[in-house]
Amino acid sequence: MPETADVLDRLRRTTDSIVGEADLRERLASGRPLRIKYGVDCTAPFLHLGHAVNLWMMRQLQDLGHQVVFLLGDLTTRIGDPTGRSETRPVLTPAEIDANAAAFVEQVGLVLRTSPDVFEIRRNSEWFGAMDTATLLGLFSQVTHAQLMARDMFRTRVAEGREISLHELIYPVLQGYDSFAINSDLTIVGTDQLFNEQMGRHFQQRLGAPPQVLITSSITPGLDGGPKQSKSLNNFVSLTDTSRDKFGKLMSLPDELVEEWARVYTELPLDTVASLGEAAVHGGPAARDAKLTLASAVVTRYHGANTAKAERAAFIEQFSRRTTPADLPEVSVETAAPTVLELLQAARPELSNTELRRLIGQGAVAVDGKKVHRHDEVIDLTEPRILRSGSRTFHRLV
Repeated sequence: MPETADVLDRLRRTTDSIVGEADLRERLASGRPLRIKYGVDCTAPFLHLGHAVNLWMMRQLQDLGHQVVFLLGDLTTRIGDPTGRSETRPVLTPAEIDANAAAFVEQVGLVLRTSPDVFEIRRNSEWFGAMDTATLLGLFSQVTHAQLMARDMFRTRVAEGREISLHELIYPVLQGYDSFAINSDLTIVGTDQLFNEQMGRHFQQRLGAPPQVLITSSITPGLDGGPKQSKSLNNFVSLTDTSRDKFGKLMSLPDELVEEWARVYTELPLDTVASLGEAAVHGGPAARDAKLTLASAVVTRYHGANTAKAERAAFIEQFSRRTTPADLPEVSVETAAPTVLELLQAARPELSNTELRRLIGQGAVAVDGKKVHRHDEVIDLTEPRILRSGSRTFHRLV
């Protein structure tokens, strides 16, 4: 078993802050398996490399015998977490919640170990569904209006004259009680969830349980160098991206972000990370080679070293020699004169129409090497065509 200091050093690589560090040291030193809370609302899952920072820290602890308690907020999803939202969120149906929950488990399994000895699935409807009104009101009595209104998002909405529904105000109370219900020792979250998880410490202390430790993780800029990775900004690397798409997206990263991304999203030695950053700032071939190393390391982490080696070779072949990949996936289209949008819908079903139109607007779509700029442009498919949608995604259309 590694020394406590060594475990903390590994975690610090992607840690922003620790609340209760002394408690964490004591619990790690005890040798007792920790219960690590990983709570999610059952909205449609969309996990990218940024989300996986927390997952990889949990995976490191799983490998030491600690247990992740994967908490599906099936009841609180019906309420809706107001975090980061300026308006009230629509409520999902039970069927939508169940479908999203299954997809979530599948995606987190790309990083976390899901064997029962280190992975437990719980739903907060287990306790809230059976809780009587008197007990629930008793929970509410332990939190003040001033505590809840300390959230900056609530203050902003009040200042701008926008409504806050009562169910949104009590959401942090319910999420906080979850920590007590599952006996959470530790939770690893983004800074946007710090308020809600602090509420967990509040309830644990009030109800006579040891307070959970909170670790907040590092947040990096998106692929475009702007805000953090976001589906709406199309500046992300998704966990479900193919190895080829991951490699290609990483090669588009701005040079100045190579060191930060290598530190947060790979396990390369830190001296290697520093060398990559130094090479990248010089631009040109040195920056290209640094990104090749970064992309290879990320693809290795998710798909294995052999796949990363193949993708590196394919990238160099395709872009250094300006060739089109030989092993193109084939897409059959039912009409001989489809629009560009219809072609993209057939080739990229994982993307929404908004995202497909954005690719067109960015000049990232081409047919037989010729860029297309209108989603309603008609393409003649009386003979096979090559469709490019993004920096490295190609399909053969028939």
